[in-house]
Amino acid sequence: MMPEFEFPLLFLLLPLPWLIRRVLPVRNETRAAVEVPFLDRLAQVSGETPGAASARYRRSPLQWLVLSLIWLCLVTALAKPQRIEAPLIREQPMRDLLLALDLSGSMEATDFTTASGDAIERLTAAKEVLGEFLERREGDRVGLVLFGSAAYLQAPFTEDLDLVRDLMDEATVRMLGPRTVLGDAMGLAISLFERSEVSERVLIVLTDGNDTGSLVPPTRAAAIAADQGVTVHAVAMGDPKAVGEQALDEATLREVARTTGGEYFFAQDRQELERVYALLDQLNPRQVETTRYRPRTDLYAWPLAVAVLLGLISFLTAIARGQRWPSRVSS
Repeated sequence: MMPEFEFPLLFLLLPLPWLIRRVLPVRNETRAAVEVPFLDRLAQVSGETPGAASARYRRSPLQWLVLSLIWLCLVTALAKPQRIEAPLIREQPMRDLLLALDLSGSMEATDFTTASGDAIERLTAAKEVLGEFLERREGDRVGLVLFGSAAYLQAPFTEDLDLVRDLMDEATVRMLGPRTVLGDAMGLAISLFERSEVSERVLIVLTDGNDTGSLVPPTRAAAIAADQGVTVHAVAMGDPKAVGEQALDEATLREVARTTGGEYFFAQDRQELERVYALLDQLNPRQVETTRYRPRTDLYAWPLAVAVLLGLISFLTAIARGQRWPSRVSS
């Protein structure tokens, strides 16, 4: 790969020494060439009259070549040659995605099945489907909020999706109490998004019940989320015919999604739950901002070293010959 030069116009300086030599006058230096103490007697004997003479130093072709190479190397170093490395591509997420997972007592109901048909808890089914969903979120920053009788931040926004999945897998039913504080979980999510610097903010809430004790009603939290530019997708799972605290409040979840410009989904079994998150993939495709950078390695030290080496060799060669630079003299 050919090097590139940061200041290629400096090569216009190459003819500068030749121009200076052509324009400026020759440097004259007056001094005695030979000192003879008996010069007057020698002139009388020979009948000659001493006079002035001039001498011109001439460089050999080899010396001119060495000087030209030194100048070429110096100009090349000033032009700052660089080797352009292979481009480095960095992808920065343009979206923060927050998952809010319900851990209330109703999530222990075993009305979902594994891929092989074995009965499992709702929470286990949700973990499996969310885990597959996370595998497709590479490039996003994802956070995790767990809620039951209280809402807690389990993982702040991070690109380490394996960490988010591990923390989600450690969650158990009722670890935060038996109730469902959906509104408080949304409020916690909004406070996290306030520190987010990306433009697209998405909250996905998964619950199987209704709000049974939030300080902030879900509909009020949804209005605040809409003001903050947070889109809420509500995913409901479980039995819509349940009653009491385990009753599924679809009306509130629909209103939350509508207020924030999100979507409402209902999944009654594992297949429908998988379909819901497949649809969410389509609604929220991976978005990244790509930054390309090509590292540059400076090479000016090489021509500079060659110039110094050539000058040193020429100087030592002249000393070895007992000559002054330049060595050839003509009169």
